[in-house]
Amino acid sequence: MSEENQDQSVANPNGTPSVHTLKGMYETYFLDYASYVILERAIPSIHDGLKPVQRRILHAMKEMDDGRFHKVANIIGQTMQYHPHGDAAIGDALVKLGQHDLMIDMQGNWGDMRTGDSAAAARYIEARLTKFALDIAFNKETTEWQLSYDGRKNEPIDLPMKFPLLLAQGVEGIAVGLSTKIMPHNLGELIKVSIKILEDKKFSLYPDFATGGSIDVADYKNGKRGGKLLVRAKIEKKDKNTLIITELPYGVTTTSLIDSIIKANDKGKIKIKKVVDNTAKDVEVSIDLASGVSPDLTMDALYAFTNCSMSISPNACVIVDHKPLFLSVNEILRLSTDHTKDLLRQELEIRKADLLSKWHNANLEKIFIENRVYRDIEECETWEAVIETIDREMRRYIVDSENTALKNDQRLRLNRPFTQDDIIRLTEIKIKRISKFNAFKADEYISQLEQDLEETNHHLAHLTAYAIAYFENLYEKYGKHIPRNTEITSFEQIDVVQVAANNVKLYANIKEGFIGWGLKKDEEIRECSDIDDIIAFKKNGTFRVSRIGEKVFTGADIMHVDVWKKGDERTTYNLIYLDGKTGRAMAKRFNVMAVTRDKDYDLTSGHKGSKILYLTANPNGESEKVKVQLSQSCRAKKKIFEFDFDHLDIKGRRSKGNILTRYPVRKIEHLEVGQSTLGALELWMDEVSGRLNTEERGLFLGAFDTGDVIIALYAEGSYELINPDPMARVETKGLLHVAKHNADTVISAIHYDGEKEWSMGKRFQVETSGFNERISIVKDHPKSKLIYATTKSDVELEYFVMTKNNKEKWTVVLDDFIDVKGYKAIGNKLSEKVIKGVKELSSAPPTENAPDKKEKGGLKAGDTIELDF
Repeated sequence: MSEENQDQSVANPNGTPSVHTLKGMYETYFLDYASYVILERAIPSIHDGLKPVQRRILHAMKEMDDGRFHKVANIIGQTMQYHPHGDAAIGDALVKLGQHDLMIDMQGNWGDMRTGDSAAAARYIEARLTKFALDIAFNKETTEWQLSYDGRKNEPIDLPMKFPLLLAQGVEGIAVGLSTKIMPHNLGELIKVSIKILEDKKFSLYPDFATGGSIDVADYKNGKRGGKLLVRAKIEKKDKNTLIITELPYGVTTTSLIDSIIKANDKGKIKIKKVVDNTAKDVEVSIDLASGVSPDLTMDALYAFTNCSMSISPNACVIVDHKPLFLSVNEILRLSTDHTKDLLRQELEIRKADLLSKWHNANLEKIFIENRVYRDIEECETWEAVIETIDREMRRYIVDSENTALKNDQRLRLNRPFTQDDIIRLTEIKIKRISKFNAFKADEYISQLEQDLEETNHHLAHLTAYAIAYFENLYEKYGKHIPRNTEITSFEQIDVVQVAANNVKLYANIKEGFIGWGLKKDEEIRECSDIDDIIAFKKNGTFRVSRIGEKVFTGADIMHVDVWKKGDERTTYNLIYLDGKTGRAMAKRFNVMAVTRDKDYDLTSGHKGSKILYLTANPNGESEKVKVQLSQSCRAKKKIFEFDFDHLDIKGRRSKGNILTRYPVRKIEHLEVGQSTLGALELWMDEVSGRLNTEERGLFLGAFDTGDVIIALYAEGSYELINPDPMARVETKGLLHVAKHNADTVISAIHYDGEKEWSMGKRFQVETSGFNERISIVKDHPKSKLIYATTKSDVELEYFVMTKNNKEKWTVVLDDFIDVKGYKAIGNKLSEKVIKGVKELSSAPPTENAPDKKEKGGLKAGDTIELDF
């Protein structure tokens, strides 16, 4: 078959029907299908904000409307007269439409969009249109109609929607080659903003979700493509061991939320005991935390690793003039408001025409009856004579709108021509009506019509003001009772590395150059999380940052390995290296703030033979003093000298450094730690987890410089010195007191001596210098314990013991009661009984060791944790 005939019919010799070839069909079929899905299924219309199935549901419900509830199964059946798809698709769309709680009153179990529970079967639930829907969505006279898919019924092309329903409900749809995602908004806010548009005022509009939560709209871009909306759940602290989620992010159910929490716990990102969904009238997801886990830190981790925080990419696509267009929310609202204004104009014009028609007919009827024109047709023998007689007699009293009246003409001027239809209408007036005609009531009726007509003309002349009044009335009836559910705020960036729970241990094979959590036979470095980055320095003068894994190769001969934090401005590395080309020893100080993972960076001059001679990592930017021993065979006069890194500025890692010596170096020894060159480091302690931090979370401990440490005293009768490292953690179990400590700090304590069975008071200074080691300050006896401790001075204390009959109280100032002694001293006796409670009555003002700084609702440093035994 030739190409020009390929699309032609081919006749068979036996006379059977011709066969059509397939060529050319696929050229248009896909486009036709895509257009159908876009226009008839997935994308809403700009005018009424509805997809076709939603429009057909509402139209069917309007036809059924009698004020009572109807079975949803019946509504689905009625809708199938207009919608060419199955009952399941209609039922799902109807339930979703009802769950928006705007257009449909629901009765029965319609499911719960918060929990993801589905609705009951269609035969068990009922629905009807809301008063709001009846007010804004229906008017047969302003509706454009088309035939339904089978040609048996008329259905609306668009409902005459006098409200931005598209933005109130929101919508999601996926078509062929494009999709739409428009967020829901607050009904009252939409009405107010529509008024601002009519008043030509500036406005802003942001989403509002029925599930509550909070949103960050910094990158919203008015809902256009490329924008981003951050949404978060509302999480509250019930107590130190329990978190409660009371509001959900948009699009997240309690079921999916709990699944994401369990998944994060299984991966070790968070540490919880259990999570329970107690949602009933209000959302309540209860999370029980593991022992010693910070609720504040867990809250951040929930936002970082679960569906408690979501990113939504809006994509406002709507049908405008039978084409999909991508618009902003503001543009959609302007178009919707203009459309509402035009619908109001159409309604006014229809009302005006109706009033003019009523006025015309009422005046003709009055003239016909008052002047007894009906009597003049009694002698007429034909219908034509009747028509001619009424026309002649009526024109004695009226003038057509088209005719030019004389100056003194007293006849009534009509607003349109007097036609044969008017004459026929007059002949149809019943005798009963003529006999009961009341001229006074007729005049009142005509006067009222004229007033209504004048009002309608005024509204048409001031259409914008009329539209504003319409929206104001809508707000009074429906909008002012609907508060905003979602809080608009700004979210701080959560560092997932900082909030991830320590769920693995870091090991290192120093010689072979491997690190990871699976090298349990090698050297243990520290605890960390499985998403931490690890930095490893090697003897050849290079370092590499890698994501921790089970076993990761970083390079042989590791000198230093630790967790690396991006953007860490305080950790400072003091380095002395040998330049392989010149033989000089170079010294420098640097930070490592940003790198590319798994890439080797050279800290030396890069020459062959260069290597590291000395390296330390200082978490607070401390300088240090070292002793340098040169080779005995060198020509230097002074073969041993000291060098202070304090003389060097902190520069970038690429800096070559300063010349330390031109001679061969035999040995470098650390002498002492210097002061921080970055200034004091302010630290807080999370009161539940005990983790130190710089994010102002928990109890403020103070500003720490080089040499400062933290002291923690425990009820078991011991103390511990802790290095002020932001990565460190204080054990909170049995913690009585924690504060900044230095060599001059005096600790005042009350303890119970289990051997003598006395309560004792003592004052002492710490005499040890080791870190992370519990030192006992009470006698080694099972009943011995620490009752009270503080670093404050001149504290007046009230303590009490229980006797058989009552509670006995005493007061004491420990500074006056006993002198400062060693931490092993027993102290002086306060009572021969166990002191049951201690209360501070007064104390000296806070010292440097107890800065007057605290978290909201937190404790001030130096406050006492009282224990009753």
